[in-house]
Amino acid sequence: MALRSDLDRATDARVYESILDLLPDVDNPTPLVKLNRVTPYLHTEVYAKLEWFNPFGSVKDRVAFNMVRTGQLDGTVDENQRLVEPTSGNTGLGLAMVANANGYRLTTPLSSAIPEEKRSLLRFFGADVEELEDDLCPAPGAPDGAIAQARHIANQPGFRMLDQYSNEANPDAHYRSTGPEVWRQTNGEVTHFVAGLGTCGTITGVGRFLREQDKTVNLVGVHPGEGHDIPGVRSIRQLAQTRFFDPDFFDELVEIDDATAYELCTRLHRVESLPAGPSAALALAGAFKVIPDEPGIKVVVIFADSSTKYASSFRRHVAGVAAGSGQAANSRRESFLDSMVENARVNSDLTVDVERARELVDQGAFVLDVRNEASFVEDHVPGAWNAPLLDLPERVLELPEDMGQPILTICQRGNLSLSAVLYMKSLGYRNAWSVIGGTNAWQQAGHTTVAG
Repeated sequence: MALRSDLDRATDARVYESILDLLPDVDNPTPLVKLNRVTPYLHTEVYAKLEWFNPFGSVKDRVAFNMVRTGQLDGTVDENQRLVEPTSGNTGLGLAMVANANGYRLTTPLSSAIPEEKRSLLRFFGADVEELEDDLCPAPGAPDGAIAQARHIANQPGFRMLDQYSNEANPDAHYRSTGPEVWRQTNGEVTHFVAGLGTCGTITGVGRFLREQDKTVNLVGVHPGEGHDIPGVRSIRQLAQTRFFDPDFFDELVEIDDATAYELCTRLHRVESLPAGPSAALALAGAFKVIPDEPGIKVVVIFADSSTKYASSFRRHVAGVAAGSGQAANSRRESFLDSMVENARVNSDLTVDVERARELVDQGAFVLDVRNEASFVEDHVPGAWNAPLLDLPERVLELPEDMGQPILTICQRGNLSLSAVLYMKSLGYRNAWSVIGGTNAWQQAGHTTVAG
């Protein structure tokens, strides 16, 4: 028998020279666990690939490491540069720690809609976090979103944007590791591979590898609906802006709503004892929706991360979580305010579309733009008055005296303005509405904006 290497012996003993040696590969894979109690099947076998066993807690650790490694090999990343990467959380967490291990610094522009747990961890991990009003997942086409801000920073001397949305090192990480792991762990018997769709790097890389082994392997991509509240995945509209999204690559594209995902996430914890994150439950629900129950079917579903970073999401979507006996008063208050904003979003008495907004502007409505000053100066509705949302309580004396004055609150996408219209109502303004879609929708409708 051939002698095993020192590295093989160290791996068996779980002794490593560096935390980066814990990154998985075909000989040291993340676990594959059979689901026994939540599945609706009699014959079909479903396995969860537990990616929170990556050293920094998610499937994105593979991508973070491979992007830095590839950059080092091709000379585009060195010790004299600062890295910058827009993120919905997990890529930033993995990249921050890979950067730390290599002596780099990381800047991460991101959406303020990302769970506070992730934003706090990014700061704790040492990243320079820039919070922006953006979609839950950064949108490549948004002119003032996280991706645009990252590209702006990357144009400055000494910065390098790795760009998980177009960097081939993203799917390559999964072609090199995740795909071979799945193939070996299932003894080549996998028939369906399922993943939630974010950058699409996971399903692209794994799919390429598995289809090289067996062209009949089915690829199922699962996405949320528009306006979703599931971090790390993208709606069809958002996916259209991602380089690695190719609808023809998938055998099935499945949409799952928030309620279904969070209900199954709860069952995974309480029935299967698996602490999976919301995107894992989304992917699993998609598998249940389209994969038949037949002998010989073996399904592998990516469980991208654990539930430990999503307490605020669970407070919004899982009954009883926010009302526990040990819940702090401020958390109850945050949950209550979140529900108020969501009610405003669907309340036709509190919102107007851009066409109705334009009519009201022409009739003399007061337009309150609640973005920060820099965004307002760049472009705004003609005649709008600017007061950032958090400054409103200090500037109430500057608001119209007439409580019957028509008022439109507006921001970039119609998120902050929902809180603003509720505040205006609380002050007694009877005719206040939030503009659906914000200045983005205003411009897309062909209406003029001005700068300055």
